[in-house]
Amino acid sequence: MRRLILLFLCMVSMTCVMAQDDVEYQMEVGGGVGLLNYQGDFNGSPLKDLQPMGSLLLRRVFNPYMGLRATLGAGKIKGSSSDAETYYPDMEEPYRFDNLLVDLDLVFECNFWPYGTGRDYRGAQRLTPYVFAGLGGTFVKGDAENVFTANMPFGVGVKYKMGDRLNLGVSLAMHLSMSDKLDGCADPYGIESSGLFKNTDCYGMLQVTLTYSFMAKCRTCHNDDE
Repeated sequence: MRRLILLFLCMVSMTCVMAQDDVEYQMEVGGGVGLLNYQGDFNGSPLKDLQPMGSLLLRRVFNPYMGLRATLGAGKIKGSSSDAETYYPDMEEPYRFDNLLVDLDLVFECNFWPYGTGRDYRGAQRLTPYVFAGLGGTFVKGDAENVFTANMPFGVGVKYKMGDRLNLGVSLAMHLSMSDKLDGCADPYGIESSGLFKNTDCYGMLQVTLTYSFMAKCRTCHNDDE
Protein backbone atom coordinates (compact mmCIF):
# COMPACT_ATOMS: atom_id res chain seq x y z
CA MET A 1 0.00 0.00 0.00
CA ARG A 2 2.80 2.36 0.89
CA ARG A 3 4.44 1.66 -2.48
CA LEU A 4 1.22 2.48 -4.29
CA ILE A 5 0.87 5.75 -2.38
CA LEU A 6 4.50 6.63 -3.06
CA LEU A 7 4.08 5.83 -6.77
CA PHE A 8 0.95 7.98 -6.87
CA LEU A 9 2.73 10.93 -5.24
CA CYS A 10 5.63 10.62 -7.70
CA MET A 11 3.22 10.65 -10.64
CA VAL A 12 1.47 13.75 -9.26
CA SER A 13 4.83 15.51 -8.80
CA MET A 14 5.90 14.68 -12.35
CA THR A 15 2.58 15.95 -13.69
CA CYS A 16 3.02 19.26 -11.83
CA VAL A 17 6.55 19.68 -13.21
CA MET A 18 5.39 18.93 -16.76
CA ALA A 19 2.59 21.46 -16.32
CA GLN A 20 5.13 24.08 -15.27
CA ASP A 21 7.30 23.23 -18.26
CA ASP A 22 4.40 24.05 -20.58
CA VAL A 23 4.31 27.74 -19.57
CA GLU A 24 4.54 30.05 -22.57
CA TYR A 25 5.23 33.78 -22.36
CA GLN A 26 3.78 36.08 -24.97
CA MET A 27 5.89 39.19 -24.40
CA GLU A 28 9.54 40.14 -23.86
CA VAL A 29 11.04 43.47 -22.84
CA GLY A 30 14.68 44.43 -22.50
CA GLY A 31 17.63 46.27 -23.94
CA GLY A 32 20.87 45.85 -25.78
CA VAL A 33 24.31 47.28 -26.42
CA GLY A 34 26.48 46.98 -29.48
CA LEU A 35 28.25 48.65 -32.36
CA LEU A 36 26.94 50.92 -35.12
CA ASN A 37 28.63 51.21 -38.51
CA TYR A 38 27.93 53.75 -41.27
CA GLN A 39 28.34 52.57 -44.86
CA GLY A 40 28.00 55.09 -47.63
CA ASP A 41 29.96 57.41 -49.88
CA PHE A 42 32.74 57.89 -47.32
CA ASN A 43 33.07 54.37 -45.96
CA GLY A 44 32.65 50.99 -47.62
CA SER A 45 34.13 48.80 -44.89
CA PRO A 46 31.92 47.14 -42.22
CA LEU A 47 34.85 47.21 -39.75
CA LYS A 48 35.82 50.89 -39.99
CA ASP A 49 34.63 53.74 -37.74
CA LEU A 50 32.59 51.47 -35.44
CA GLN A 51 30.67 53.42 -32.79
CA PRO A 52 28.92 52.30 -29.57
CA MET A 53 25.12 52.17 -29.48
CA GLY A 54 22.30 51.17 -27.14
CA SER A 55 18.72 50.02 -27.65
CA LEU A 56 15.39 49.19 -26.01
CA LEU A 57 13.19 46.43 -27.41
CA LEU A 58 9.75 44.91 -27.02
CA ARG A 59 8.92 41.51 -28.55
CA ARG A 60 5.49 39.93 -29.09
CA VAL A 61 5.83 36.15 -29.25
CA PHE A 62 3.08 34.61 -31.38
CA ASN A 63 4.34 31.03 -31.04
CA PRO A 64 7.71 29.21 -30.71
CA TYR A 65 8.37 29.88 -34.42
CA MET A 66 7.36 33.51 -34.96
CA GLY A 67 7.48 36.90 -33.27
CA LEU A 68 7.19 40.65 -33.88
CA ARG A 69 9.86 42.96 -32.44
CA ALA A 70 9.97 46.74 -32.01
CA THR A 71 13.42 48.25 -31.35
CA LEU A 72 14.45 51.80 -30.52
CA GLY A 73 18.20 52.33 -30.91
CA ALA A 74 20.59 55.27 -30.74
CA GLY A 75 24.27 55.79 -31.48
CA LYS A 76 26.80 57.79 -33.48
CA ILE A 77 27.83 57.46 -37.11
CA LYS A 78 31.10 59.02 -38.23
CA GLY A 79 33.39 58.98 -41.20
CA SER A 80 35.63 61.00 -43.48
CA SER A 81 36.29 61.40 -47.18
CA SER A 82 39.85 60.33 -46.33
CA ASP A 83 38.47 56.83 -45.68
CA ALA A 84 37.13 56.55 -49.23
CA GLU A 85 39.25 55.56 -52.22
CA THR A 86 37.18 57.76 -54.54
CA TYR A 87 38.49 61.24 -55.41
CA TYR A 88 35.96 64.06 -55.02
CA PRO A 89 37.02 67.05 -57.16
CA ASP A 90 34.51 69.41 -55.50
CA MET A 91 36.06 68.87 -52.05
CA GLU A 92 39.18 70.95 -51.53
CA GLU A 93 39.55 69.72 -47.92
CA PRO A 94 38.71 66.33 -46.39
CA TYR A 95 35.05 66.08 -45.41
CA ARG A 96 34.29 64.72 -41.92
CA PHE A 97 31.08 64.09 -40.02
CA ASP A 98 30.08 62.85 -36.57
CA ASN A 99 26.27 62.59 -36.34
CA LEU A 100 23.75 61.22 -33.87
CA LEU A 101 21.49 58.50 -35.30
CA VAL A 102 18.18 57.33 -33.80
CA ASP A 103 16.52 54.26 -35.29
CA LEU A 104 13.02 52.79 -34.75
CA ASP A 105 12.32 49.41 -36.34
CA LEU A 106 9.42 46.96 -36.48
CA VAL A 107 10.54 43.55 -37.75
CA PHE A 108 9.03 40.09 -38.17
CA GLU A 109 11.18 37.27 -36.77
CA CYS A 110 11.17 33.67 -37.99
CA ASN A 111 12.96 30.99 -35.92
CA PHE A 112 14.74 28.11 -37.62
CA TRP A 113 13.26 25.70 -35.05
CA PRO A 114 10.95 26.06 -32.01
CA TYR A 115 12.32 28.38 -29.37
CA GLY A 116 12.20 27.41 -25.67
CA THR A 117 9.02 28.26 -23.79
CA GLY A 118 8.63 28.65 -20.03
CA ARG A 119 10.89 26.35 -18.03
CA ASP A 120 11.26 23.94 -20.90
CA TYR A 121 14.61 25.16 -22.30
CA ARG A 122 16.23 21.81 -23.04
CA GLY A 123 17.93 20.59 -26.21
CA ALA A 124 17.10 22.36 -29.46
CA GLN A 125 14.64 24.69 -27.70
CA ARG A 126 17.37 26.34 -25.65
CA LEU A 127 19.35 27.84 -28.57
CA THR A 128 17.94 28.79 -31.94
CA PRO A 129 18.99 30.99 -34.88
CA TYR A 130 16.49 33.23 -36.62
CA VAL A 131 16.12 35.65 -39.51
CA PHE A 132 14.19 38.92 -39.58
CA ALA A 133 13.04 41.72 -41.87
CA GLY A 134 10.72 44.70 -41.63
CA LEU A 135 10.36 48.48 -41.89
CA GLY A 136 11.76 51.35 -39.87
CA GLY A 137 12.45 55.03 -39.55
CA THR A 138 15.81 56.81 -39.18
CA PHE A 139 16.52 60.23 -37.67
CA VAL A 140 19.99 61.77 -37.98
CA LYS A 141 21.02 64.98 -36.23
CA GLY A 142 23.79 66.61 -38.24
CA ASP A 143 25.79 69.81 -37.97
CA ALA A 144 24.15 71.49 -40.96
CA GLU A 145 20.71 69.85 -41.08
CA ASN A 146 18.65 67.02 -39.61
CA VAL A 147 17.45 64.10 -41.70
CA PHE A 148 14.44 61.82 -41.27
CA THR A 149 13.96 58.91 -43.65
CA ALA A 150 12.56 55.40 -43.93
CA ASN A 151 14.75 52.33 -43.85
CA MET A 152 14.43 48.59 -44.47
CA PRO A 153 16.10 46.46 -41.77
CA PHE A 154 16.98 42.79 -42.27
CA GLY A 155 19.43 40.38 -40.71
CA VAL A 156 20.15 37.26 -38.68
CA GLY A 157 20.42 36.46 -34.99
CA VAL A 158 20.68 33.80 -32.31
CA LYS A 159 18.54 33.53 -29.15
CA TYR A 160 19.57 31.62 -26.02
CA LYS A 161 17.16 30.72 -23.21
CA MET A 162 19.13 31.44 -20.04
CA GLY A 163 16.34 30.56 -17.65
CA ASP A 164 12.62 30.65 -17.03
CA ARG A 165 12.26 34.33 -18.03
CA LEU A 166 15.71 35.53 -19.11
CA ASN A 167 16.75 35.50 -22.78
CA LEU A 168 20.12 36.36 -24.27
CA GLY A 169 20.42 37.32 -27.92
CA VAL A 170 22.96 38.35 -30.54
CA SER A 171 21.86 39.95 -33.81
CA LEU A 172 23.43 41.48 -36.89
CA ALA A 173 21.22 43.85 -38.90
CA MET A 174 21.68 45.91 -42.03
CA HIS A 175 19.51 48.99 -42.58
CA LEU A 176 19.00 50.24 -46.14
CA SER A 177 17.86 53.87 -45.98
CA MET A 178 16.06 55.93 -48.60
CA SER A 179 18.37 58.92 -48.17
CA ASP A 180 21.91 59.81 -49.20
CA LYS A 181 22.15 62.52 -46.50
CA LEU A 182 22.89 60.45 -43.37
CA ASP A 183 26.49 61.67 -43.63
CA GLY A 184 25.34 65.24 -44.29
CA CYS A 185 26.51 65.21 -47.91
CA ALA A 186 24.15 64.31 -50.75
CA ASP A 187 25.33 62.78 -54.03
CA PRO A 188 29.07 63.62 -53.90
CA TYR A 189 29.52 61.44 -56.98
CA GLY A 190 27.14 63.65 -58.94
CA ILE A 191 24.79 60.68 -59.42
CA GLU A 192 21.26 61.29 -58.15
CA SER A 193 20.22 58.85 -55.43
CA SER A 194 16.77 57.25 -55.19
CA GLY A 195 14.97 54.37 -53.51
CA LEU A 196 16.73 51.82 -51.31
CA PHE A 197 19.48 50.70 -53.64
CA LYS A 198 20.60 53.59 -55.88
CA ASN A 199 23.47 55.46 -54.22
CA THR A 200 21.83 55.77 -50.80
CA ASP A 201 23.44 55.46 -47.35
CA CYS A 202 23.05 52.44 -45.11
CA TYR A 203 24.25 51.32 -41.69
CA GLY A 204 24.77 48.10 -39.77
CA MET A 205 24.10 47.16 -36.14
CA LEU A 206 25.73 44.37 -34.14
CA GLN A 207 23.95 43.93 -30.80
CA VAL A 208 23.88 41.79 -27.68
CA THR A 209 20.45 41.91 -26.00
CA LEU A 210 18.99 40.74 -22.71
CA THR A 211 15.21 40.43 -22.34
CA TYR A 212 12.71 39.44 -19.65
CA SER A 213 9.65 37.32 -20.54
CA PHE A 214 6.21 38.15 -19.14
CA MET A 215 2.48 37.76 -19.81
CA ALA A 216 2.17 33.98 -19.51
CA LYS A 217 -0.28 32.32 -21.85
CA CYS A 218 -3.36 30.93 -20.11
CA ARG A 219 -3.09 27.14 -20.38
CA THR A 220 -6.73 26.66 -19.31
CA CYS A 221 -7.95 29.02 -22.03
CA HIS A 222 -5.66 27.33 -24.52
CA ASN A 223 -7.02 23.90 -23.62
CA ASP A 224 -10.60 25.15 -23.83
CA ASP A 225 -9.95 26.35 -27.38
CA GLU A 226 -8.82 22.87 -28.31
